Amino acid sequence: MLDVTRLRVLVAVARYGSVTAAARALNYAQPSVSHHLARLEAETGIKLIQRAGRGIRLTDAGRLLAERAAEVIGRLDAAENELAAYTGLRAGRLRLAAFPSALGTIVPAAAAVLRGKQPSIDLRLTEAEPPEALRMLRAGYVDVALVFRYFPDEPGLDAPGTDSAESPAVHGGVAGHGTATVFGTGGFTDDDDSGIDITEGLRERLILDEPIHLVTSAHGTEQAPTELSRYARHRWIAGCDRCRANLLRQCAQAGFIPKIAFTTDDYVAVQALVAADLGVSTLPALCLRAARHPGVKTTPLAGARRHVFAVRYGDPPDPPAVTMLMDVLRTVAEPAGPAG
Repeated sequence: MLDVTRLRVLVAVARYGSVTAAARALNYAQPSVSHHLARLEAETGIKLIQRAGRGIRLTDAGRLLAERAAEVIGRLDAAENELAAYTGLRAGRLRLAAFPSALGTIVPAAAAVLRGKQPSIDLRLTEAEPPEALRMLRAGYVDVALVFRYFPDEPGLDAPGTDSAESPAVHGGVAGHGTATVFGTGGFTDDDDSGIDITEGLRERLILDEPIHLVTSAHGTEQAPTELSRYARHRWIAGCDRCRANLLRQCAQAGFIPKIAFTTDDYVAVQALVAADLGVSTLPALCLRAARHPGVKTTPLAGARRHVFAVRYGDPPDPPAVTMLMDVLRTVAEPAGPAG
């Protein structure tokens, strides 16, 4: 059985890059860190650390063990926090990972409501795109991950071996609102454009079903056409990897390949580029709720949607604070009025 304390030391060395920095982060004496590393090598029978000039670096085996140890330690820390919440030792520390446009809209509103309902809850926020947010969730670094998937035609959702009936929040549109789902390989799979291999234990709740908007320059008074095919000769501005993949799918369905002139995952920059007549783009409604440039026009694209999910890992029931957060996120997600 590997010693958890020694695993923590290995993870700290991998994270901070040196024995000295790891000792400082752990509040250990430097010789103590070196001792733990030597004992861990003795336990495993494998060389985990090697000299590199005046410093050290992890061997391939050391990096592999450090990655697995980070997941184990994350789950242990999460379990400790959840048990403390259940036994009433503290109202609970809540850790939420969310993508940028959610952090600019849903999350602050939810945090304010949560603080009013339960001031003792310690809410901590991390910005992360869906692939990284789900990795953090599985490793125990966060308690809830806010993620998104485009609909329809997201690759991987109907991959062989999936059972779409098992996950109504993925395939059921607004009918899935408020439902929690345990799924296996349906949802974010290794065939998905997130590139993540997720197997089981994830439970998701559909928080928001939002339209995708065509974003064009507001220059001129004429009504801009809304069919994507009318913009086949225009330059396009693409977003993050997942957003870019969705743009390519939408344009392919309209019969053309977009000429992508700019790529940025900053939705404020996207709108500024469009307003300057440097191209056209598409953006989900949340991006327009978070920040709206006065120099753009927006029109919802028929049939193009983005689904936002709050995801949990592990078996129910959830700690009361987590349940409250999930409920609040769902409540504040709906916009007060149209984005465009």
